[in-house]
Order: sequence, then C-alpha cells, then structure tokens
Amino acid sequence: MVGIYDRGKLGVAAADIDAASDGWLKALIKDGDVSSKPGRASVFAAPDGVKAKRIAVIGLGRAADFDAVQYRKAIGAAMAALLESKVRDIAIGLALEKVGGTPPYYLGRHTSEAIAASLYTFETLKTGAKQPRPRVRKITVAVNERGDANPLRLGAEHGVAIAEGAALTRDLGNLPANVCTPSYLAKTAKDLAKKHRNVQTRVLSEAEIKRLGMRTFLSVSSGTEEPPKLIVMQYRGAGKGAPIVLIGKGITFDAGGISLKPGPGMDEMKFDMCGAAAVMAALATAAALELPINVTAVVPSCENLPSGAATKPGDIIKSMSGQTVEILNTDAEGRLLLCDALTYARRFKPAAVIDVATLTGACVIALGHHRTAVMSEDDELACALIDAGIAAEDRGWRLPIAAEYAESLKSNFADFANVGGREGGAITAACFLGKFTKGMTWAHLDIAGTAWHAGPKKGASGRPVPMLVEFLLRRAGVLP
Repeated sequence: MVGIYDRGKLGVAAADIDAASDGWLKALIKDGDVSSKPGRASVFAAPDGVKAKRIAVIGLGRAADFDAVQYRKAIGAAMAALLESKVRDIAIGLALEKVGGTPPYYLGRHTSEAIAASLYTFETLKTGAKQPRPRVRKITVAVNERGDANPLRLGAEHGVAIAEGAALTRDLGNLPANVCTPSYLAKTAKDLAKKHRNVQTRVLSEAEIKRLGMRTFLSVSSGTEEPPKLIVMQYRGAGKGAPIVLIGKGITFDAGGISLKPGPGMDEMKFDMCGAAAVMAALATAAALELPINVTAVVPSCENLPSGAATKPGDIIKSMSGQTVEILNTDAEGRLLLCDALTYARRFKPAAVIDVATLTGACVIALGHHRTAVMSEDDELACALIDAGIAAEDRGWRLPIAAEYAESLKSNFADFANVGGREGGAITAACFLGKFTKGMTWAHLDIAGTAWHAGPKKGASGRPVPMLVEFLLRRAGVLP
C-alpha cells in the first residue's frame, strides 16, 4: 500500500516504488489512471523492479490534511479495493508519512483497527453465499526509525484486541431482538468469563433483582414475558484495588412501552443494548490485554414492551435508593434501569463509575452521529474521557450538568419525574441519573448518535469501545 497526494506528489513509499520501476507510478498519474482524492484506491499488477505482486495506490488528498482520520480512511479504501483478491501478505507504506504527528504506537493501533473494521461482516443469519474477504495472514508496516518499531508493534497488538472488542459489540448489536435477548446477553457474559482468566460473571434473576429493591428497573420489564437479567462481570487485574465500574444499558428491544414509539425505524431499537455490549466488550478487552487494573461491568437488561401489565404513565415507583420516581413517559426507560444499577454499583466502592447508554434522541439532535456526549460534574474524569476519545479517534464532546437543568424534573407527587421538557433533553436525562450518584466519581456517556449507523449501512458501530479501552489503558499506566 502506497499513497499519493494532491498534484501528483508521491508519498515516501510511492517514491521508492517509482524509483525502482523507472517512473511507472508517475506515468500512471500523468495518464489519469490513479486518483489522489481521499478514499480512492486502485490495485495494479506490480511492474518490473518491484518484488510485490500487486501495488495498491491510495489517494491521500492534501499532505497538510493527512492525519490519523485520513490514515484510517486510506487503509480502509485499500482493503475495500482488495476484497475480491487472494492477497495474503500486505506491506503498508503509509506509516512512513507524517500522519499529523501521530506517534508510532497509535499508528499501530489505527492500522489494526482500520483493517479489522474493513474486514468486518455480519452474515450470521444469511443462508446464501458469503461475501468474499481477503484471508490476510501477515501485515508488515514500514517505519522511519528503528526505534519506532516496538511502540508500533505494541499499538498493533492493542489494536487487534480493541478491534475484537468492537466486533463483539457490533455482533451483539446487529443480532435481532428475537435472538439477542437478556438471556442471550447473560450467556455471552458467562462465555466471556470462560474465555478470559480473572473474569467472573454472575447473573441475577428477576427474583434476586426484586429482593434488591430494584423496582424502577423492574418497572421497565413489567410489560414483557422475557425475564430481566442483572449481569455482573468482574475482572481483577490489580489485586484488591478499587475498580472502575462500567454500567451499560441493556434494553434488547425498546418499543417504548405504553408510550409507544412510532413504527418507522422501530426495528433499530434492537440497538438499544449497545451500551451493554460496549461495557462487556471493554472489560473483555482489558482481560485479553491483562491490564493491571480492576474493572467491573454492571448490565441491567430487559425488553420494554406494552401490555396489560406494563407500567403506565403517571405510575410512581420507588427506586433501589429509596427515592420515588413519577414515570411520565415509559419511553424514557433507560434511566430507570441505570439509576438502580448506579445504586447497586456502590457496593463495589468504585474508583470511578461510567455509565454508557443509547439514552436520548435529544443527544442525536445536539451532536449528530459524530460524537458521543460526555457529561460529568467531575472535571478530571470528564477530561480523561474526552482525551481518551481524541487519542482513540472515537471522539466525545462534553455537555454540562447543572442544577438549573434539573428543575424541569420536579414532580407534584413524587421526589422527581423521569422526564422534563424537550429542551436540553440529553442533559436533563443526565441530571436524573445524577440524583443517584452523590459522593461517587461518575460520568455519563450518551451514545444514542454514535452506537449505530442508519440507512444503507445500517448496523452497530462498535463505539465507544475504543474510547473506553483507551481510558482503561491510561488508568492502568501501560501506554508507551
């Protein structure tokens, strides 16, 4: 894989190829057979003087704009061009470029993750011929300095583990709700405990959840025949240290309950458990990398459906914390799971708690599908998550939490309501959760806009696994 910039400027590896082939590549550029536009890639039989059998020429755009995002896009474009080939070994020359000053470690990460993302398919439930994919056995990345090799190799190894975690998240999200039920999520968590040493999984039944007093959680599952599950995974990589607790919303299908959602697009509500999938995958990735850190994942999981037994708007429920909630909208159900899970998390005496949820459509309106909303009253934790997202190219954006936003949650009949007005809906949802986090170091990630893609490329994205794992890598102190 070699790249060319605007106006026919050759990348470092492209210049080497051109010199070895007596100007073959410049002739292709002159004849208009290759494009320098980002995301364009062409594959040619290699000319005399070059040992490789094929050359993938990738457009890199303007040299000044070639950063980690464009690097990943270039590798993805090259892999797409190779989809139907029988390529087994790939040598990548793109890391020889400046890549916006990206360190070798992160170039290794981005290389592994970009290749894995380009090779990902979900054809588990299809019966026809499978889409062909190159069976790559070896990838070589050229570096400028000998000292760059070890950090790049470490980054590539970490990238493989992160890509596997993202793929697990995508697989779970892409499964239909008649397959990926709360019981299926629970089985997956148990299977992960069998796969990774130092991971223990416990699954609490509906009766156990009821004994804990998690009534707001159970108010969501009351309209479905599928039994709810509280999944607790623990990875101990650092002895008796306080864990990072990750809480993931696990609604395996959200019809809205009595506050029924409109029909168009409701099939996408199978993705409402992507927060659960992400925290399970992040913990599994920490275990795969044997990070010296303790991580606990708490996943409240159920369906949200309407029936004669379903919770009704206006019902008042007592949470595990003892606080009462007036449920004005049964489609604001994720916060009802998470609030009890946040209370449950206190028993682990956590160093920090991060909840991850496809929580509000208001977040999509605010940030679109590009950035995850990060909300926390703890500046250090919020900045750590934002910085982790920047490094991992899985970016977030901080939204405020303040008392004035919580005013709209006041209720005449209970301690507070589960929704406020339409204004600032993503923030008021976080304010609701904040009522259950007093004394904890806590952050809320709203991934409603980033957890999946709609339209022709419909499917789970695997986010925010890279952000979460980067955060854990930094907390563990293992980055070069």
